[in-house]
Amino acid sequence: MERERVPVLVVGGGYAGLSAATLLAWREVPVMLVERHPGTSIQPKAFGVGPRAVELLRPVPGIEQTLSDIWVGIGDNMRIAIAKDLTDPNPHMIMSDEQEEFAFLAGVTPAAPVGAPQAEIERVLRAKAEELGADLRFSTELVSLEQDADGVTARIRTAGEDRLVRADYVVAADGYRSSLRRLLGVPTSGKGELGQMCSIMFDADLSGLVREREVTLWYLQNDVFTGVIVTGTGVGAHVLGVNLAEGESEAGFTTERCVESVRIAIGRPDLDVRILDKTTFAMAHMLADTYRAGRVFFAGDAAHTMPPTGGQGGSTALQDGCDLAWRLWLVITGQAGPDFLDTYDAERRPIGTLTADAQLANLGVRMPPAARVGYPEPLEDPVGALIGYRYHSTAILDEPGDDGSILEDPRVPNGRPGSRAPHVVLDWEGQRISTIDLFGSGFVLLADKDGGQVWMDAGRLVKERLGVRLTRLLVDEELMDVDGRFRERYGISGGGAVLVRPDGYVAWRTQEPSQDPAATLERVMRQILSR
Repeated sequence: MERERVPVLVVGGGYAGLSAATLLAWREVPVMLVERHPGTSIQPKAFGVGPRAVELLRPVPGIEQTLSDIWVGIGDNMRIAIAKDLTDPNPHMIMSDEQEEFAFLAGVTPAAPVGAPQAEIERVLRAKAEELGADLRFSTELVSLEQDADGVTARIRTAGEDRLVRADYVVAADGYRSSLRRLLGVPTSGKGELGQMCSIMFDADLSGLVREREVTLWYLQNDVFTGVIVTGTGVGAHVLGVNLAEGESEAGFTTERCVESVRIAIGRPDLDVRILDKTTFAMAHMLADTYRAGRVFFAGDAAHTMPPTGGQGGSTALQDGCDLAWRLWLVITGQAGPDFLDTYDAERRPIGTLTADAQLANLGVRMPPAARVGYPEPLEDPVGALIGYRYHSTAILDEPGDDGSILEDPRVPNGRPGSRAPHVVLDWEGQRISTIDLFGSGFVLLADKDGGQVWMDAGRLVKERLGVRLTRLLVDEELMDVDGRFRERYGISGGGAVLVRPDGYVAWRTQEPSQDPAATLERVMRQILSR
């Protein structure tokens, strides 16, 4: 039997798998992805990508602009409403174009949210991954997997032909019913399956019912069914999701019933409707009790399946894939020790749980008659979960007195370890950039020119000693602080320094010079990298 060798095998070609493959290929780590379906999704599925996911993807040349162009072609705005149907004269607006709830984002990140369906974004990621050299194999399924002390042996099957693949690590991004999670005996918790939804993609002229160049997510509550409908540009493909009654199956959704359901959702019994596609999926609240099983790492729905209410499931999956890529890169290239990979579970699992619980809470509020007994309460301030979550692990050197919180207000950045590195506008040789633009390819050591040169010299020595990718930058020398906010937002004074990880998170900060800066920085880097 033919045997192949690759550092990383990714199982699953959705958001988590494709983002992992893309970022690994960008970092020049050979990667193979297998996906049992013949291609990426046909159904639009999740809609929209949050700014934090865009921040993680934007270091890859061309991705951010391509995603932005898709959104420009679709619309300018998005609303969320609860209504009986699209003709309801008094819809309850959850998020409208008049609200300024997220207007603050322009001041804390250069990355704008992207309003595009998952199917389009998956196609972009697939094309970019293949362009960068990733080996993507669709219509290919994982048959078996065995681990040993040195790696993983997987049997994959394409068109009835089996091959063996030997990999150092595996990214399990194989969905809610993850075969790898079951195979490896990883337990789960949570509410479990909450119901089934039939997703109907249809073509209809909704002119006069929806605003031009606006996407609206409607949570439907009427006498016939509950569900959700996403309307786009007014003419073209739209998606209706109908919650199935207990004991009901997709087989009951004939073409005639799909048409009838669309007409009820729209509120026009004579609407001309063409059904393009339909599929059924489970709504669930399921959390893997660990994101690591030996050399296998769980991401996306395989790690945390959540109801769609809140729209963060897709972004969370994308972040998982991007996050695993930089951690695996550090270990595979010898910059970090093998134990460094334990930080993935330590950091990402609390965020996956928090996000899934928040969306479960939203389900009870937005989609009756779901019973709310035992459901968590909605987050008081959802902004923190959007772009203000914190990490705690051995890869973060918390400062004395740290409160251990996993959420903070991103509108008041502070630069403490475990927090996302704040956005500050800089001038680099006449070009306006953000500090966020500095992160992604490796570690970054930042200091103010007032007393910071000792840390730059220390960084040069440590980079050579440890063989790590480390960029050293003095603010107000190579980089000019346009608005004078660097010291305030990063919480350092003259002589201080801050170390930022490839994912844009602050790993360590010092407020003052050290008697032996090189020895201090080397100790810090070794601790962070598990060396």
